Amino acid sequence: MKNIYFIKVLIIVVVFCVISISGWLFREHRTFKEPVVVSENVTHVKKLSDYSDVVKGTVNDCNVYIFDSGVEGGTMLMFGGSHPEEPATNMSAQIFTENLNVTQGKIIIINRINTSASTCTRMGEAYPRFYHVNTPWGEKTWRYGDRTANPLDSWPDPEVYIHYPSGQNLAYVDIRNINRNWPGKADGLLTERTAYAVMKLIEAEGVDMTLDFHEAELEYPVENTIVTHEKGNDVAAMTSMMLTSQVFDVPIGMEFSPKALHGLSHREIGDYSEAASYLAEVAEPMLDRIRGITDEELLMSGKDRFVMKAGEHGLLYAPIDENGWPIDKRVARHVETAKTIIQVNNMVRPEQTILFDGIPSYEDMLTGIGAYYNNPSTAPQNLVYYD
Repeated sequence: MKNIYFIKVLIIVVVFCVISISGWLFREHRTFKEPVVVSENVTHVKKLSDYSDVVKGTVNDCNVYIFDSGVEGGTMLMFGGSHPEEPATNMSAQIFTENLNVTQGKIIIINRINTSASTCTRMGEAYPRFYHVNTPWGEKTWRYGDRTANPLDSWPDPEVYIHYPSGQNLAYVDIRNINRNWPGKADGLLTERTAYAVMKLIEAEGVDMTLDFHEAELEYPVENTIVTHEKGNDVAAMTSMMLTSQVFDVPIGMEFSPKALHGLSHREIGDYSEAASYLAEVAEPMLDRIRGITDEELLMSGKDRFVMKAGEHGLLYAPIDENGWPIDKRVARHVETAKTIIQVNNMVRPEQTILFDGIPSYEDMLTGIGAYYNNPSTAPQNLVYYD
């Protein structure tokens, strides 16, 4: 009898310890603040709620970094973190945030547009909580996340998600996927309100074009491509040709935004604003269902022998070899794509000219993106923000 009692107490103690450790790990991840050392050339750092109070007081009231030259020209909004399980997206945006100098026109950057989704990871996937990049001053850390907003911030999910305003039925979980919520809804759930607030930003700042950074599994057909609203067909086509012929070893294609599929940034931003909307994809083996061990090594190196084997059998839409798809290459492709879209748009629509400098070249980024993130411990504190 005493043995049974001892075993029960022991089980309770073990369960309590497991729950306590799990809770501590969860809280550490959820509350971790990512330092951003914004370029000294920034003109304003606003909050998204400055454009609409529907996100005020929420986790998605993100920083909006504005680089305004004061010289008449075009305005571009670029944003990462739509899906925080795609790390090259916010890392690419942050390359601009920390290094940009705009000499004509205006560039606006949001590093993490769905912050809530970065405060949890996908259940059952054994994702790492954090990922790291080596820099000249030490190791820089980011939160890894999920595709959708944290249920703690957006609950309950509907039985069926009915997209507003199209009325199209989508999967219930997509109510927390910001790239199924454009153009947003002022009285909706968190991601609907976030998209709505960004649309108000686009209107208030007179944005001419937007770029939404993404990554995708190699099993997904819309891969290594620019998806464009019809307003941007000419710019996207020329950008694709220039990068494929002159810069990238793996071609970047161009896809037309489907008119029948609603909620996506490349469709709805173009339909509900004056801006031409683009979305850029790059390959991320971490997201493939046929991958091996799911850890930070796979996330950052982009190397996986199981994904390679699938490629040998013709099951992928992007090539992969023993070199993988390392984070340096993924970020470099996104940054170079953004730069080239601006360059081409300057030629096609000179009244929207944007001129800038300070951003590293594609070749330089391939040797290590860590060199282009600034040290928050030695930077002037008026330039340090947290996402």
